[in-house]
Amino acid sequence: MIGIIDYGMGNLRSVENALKAIGCQSVISDDPAVLDQCEKLILPGVGAFGDCMKNIVERGLDSYIKNAVSKGIPLLGICLGMQMLFEESEEKGLHQGLGFLKGRIVRMETDLPVPEIGWNELEWNQESPLRELLSEHPYVYYVHSYCAGDMKEENLTAYSMYGDIRVAGLVQGEHVMGTQFHPEKSGEDGLKILRYFAEVFS
Repeated sequence: MIGIIDYGMGNLRSVENALKAIGCQSVISDDPAVLDQCEKLILPGVGAFGDCMKNIVERGLDSYIKNAVSKGIPLLGICLGMQMLFEESEEKGLHQGLGFLKGRIVRMETDLPVPEIGWNELEWNQESPLRELLSEHPYVYYVHSYCAGDMKEENLTAYSMYGDIRVAGLVQGEHVMGTQFHPEKSGEDGLKILRYFAEVFS
């Protein structure tokens, strides 16, 4: 069972439906007693960083999530959920994140349209079991105006180029994994990434 963390914002149902498509049971909840019954957790996200973190803190879910990961419960952050894995964000002011990964979320500075909306190729920064599971040139679906900056190369598994910006697409740390793109909207490769998290990632 995978727990989809409900903090009042996020693409909850689309993630739930994607997990159902790969035969994975899930539950949407903000109740620690319910989430404690889950082997893994997903933190989805849509909206502004500060608003999301405010909702998480007000519900006491920040301390719950940190405690769960410290106990070895794997956590997947999707889109804004991935950004919240980092130390801080400069979106509409400076806001503290969950701090699992070193780095700051910064606005994308490019001549191309911002936000980036659409498909982009995922390129590998380092070897990963996912490389053998996905297609030779995997394309994934992004919707975002901010991306991870000043992060450790060891945490960057794969990226996409948007103009001259290297967008951190897939990140990993100890018991945490994040996708800036939406795997639930990224076709077969996206479902394979969710299956990898559900069945392999620890």
